[in-house]
Amino acid sequence: MSEPQTGQATPAIREADVLIVGGGLSGTLLAMQLLRLPGARRIVLVEPRPELGRGEAYSATELGHTLNGNAARMSIEPDDADDLTRWLQAHLDEGGWPESGTQDVPVSELFPPRGLFGLYTQQRLAQALIIGQANGSSLIHVRDEVIDLQTLQQGVRATLKDGAQWQAAAAVLATGMFPAARTAQRESSGLNAAALDPWNVDALRALPTDARVLIIGSGLTMVDALESLSQAGHRGPIEVYSRHGLLPHVRRQPPAWEDFLSLAPDLRSPLQLLRELRRQCALALEQGIDWQAPLDTVRVHIARLWSQASDAQRRQFVRHVRPWWESHHHRSPPQGNALLERLLKEGRLTVRAASMQGVDSAGLRIRLRYRGQTEAVWVEGDGLINSTGIEYDWRRVDKALPRQLLQRGLIRPGNLGLGIAADAGGAVLNADGEPGQKLFAMGPPLRGMWWESTAVTDVALQAKALANRLAVEF
Repeated sequence: MSEPQTGQATPAIREADVLIVGGGLSGTLLAMQLLRLPGARRIVLVEPRPELGRGEAYSATELGHTLNGNAARMSIEPDDADDLTRWLQAHLDEGGWPESGTQDVPVSELFPPRGLFGLYTQQRLAQALIIGQANGSSLIHVRDEVIDLQTLQQGVRATLKDGAQWQAAAAVLATGMFPAARTAQRESSGLNAAALDPWNVDALRALPTDARVLIIGSGLTMVDALESLSQAGHRGPIEVYSRHGLLPHVRRQPPAWEDFLSLAPDLRSPLQLLRELRRQCALALEQGIDWQAPLDTVRVHIARLWSQASDAQRRQFVRHVRPWWESHHHRSPPQGNALLERLLKEGRLTVRAASMQGVDSAGLRIRLRYRGQTEAVWVEGDGLINSTGIEYDWRRVDKALPRQLLQRGLIRPGNLGLGIAADAGGAVLNADGEPGQKLFAMGPPLRGMWWESTAVTDVALQAKALANRLAVEF
């Protein structure tokens, strides 16, 4: 089986047809789609990790860190929803993931470990490499980090951390997500300086088993943190604080529901959608059907609804609806929810609505203002975990490439400061709002444009569309 070439760039400027910045899921799926297309092209993928296809999300090694969607929902093949299910069945038949045998459900309903999903992506990339090599295409994995990009008349030039430079006809920002717990911010409360990584089980083992752990944020990252603490042998109290104190619902497998949005094209604003969605959920409950059934039909319409909404409507959604949308739509896998429910039942886990006002890293204290209160108070713990999710505002990310791109005016913030702006085909908009001819983006950086631009199926669709565009234009 062929593998990507790995090596260090030389001081001389090297050339490529397409340069992909980031080798997590987004960049890997784009490379996979490009390799499958007819024609010979040299694809260079710059990713500091030794493995492609994993990134932040799928580098997890703990079995308890699972996908938050079942196999039937997580295929990386836009035209084959059953691809992951078939791959997983073959993997199980070969003796892989033996722990899954304790779950008496069809393979399509299993929630695979995220590390296993990364393996699935890598194997599909390896297959694409064989197709690409037959067409005369190649994929070079450069283990480094892009710290600067410049657009030239004849293409794009990238400068890497080690000083090497690559020049390409086109470059794609496939940088993936910036987890708040692992991303330095230009304006920081000091939380990360005091907090432990929610996915680093070894670091959490350093805590006393009876430690009082404070967690900021109550979404899916918090569920991961609970699993990490459990794996680390923690048995002490855990206190979770977030602005609204909302927990993610558990993901179930509801029956099919009529696609009501396809039948109601006049539904456009977030308020109209919310009202109709509540009505549909009430209808489902009256019929003894899980309320998640109507909600699950909305996903395929999210990009359209978000892109056609006005700025005022988007702000209204983010300010007033987003917390409830996140807790209902971004649901917890059953294993994580079972742990959460057990900790609540045991009384070890408490969840409070409060906003963080400050951090005293020396004393492991956080300053909180509880919801409904006017005065803030200090709360002290033995350990602190940042589970606030993803940092989407590139202006706040303290990394070299976002800083340089903003300074050069090659990018502009996306809607409401979410990611960066681009046209419908992924061409990045510069500071003047003009689409670049050589710089593109896909995946999480386009959160402001499509809203759910982090979901696997959405990223897969973007990868295929962008690969087709690049193949035609370059």
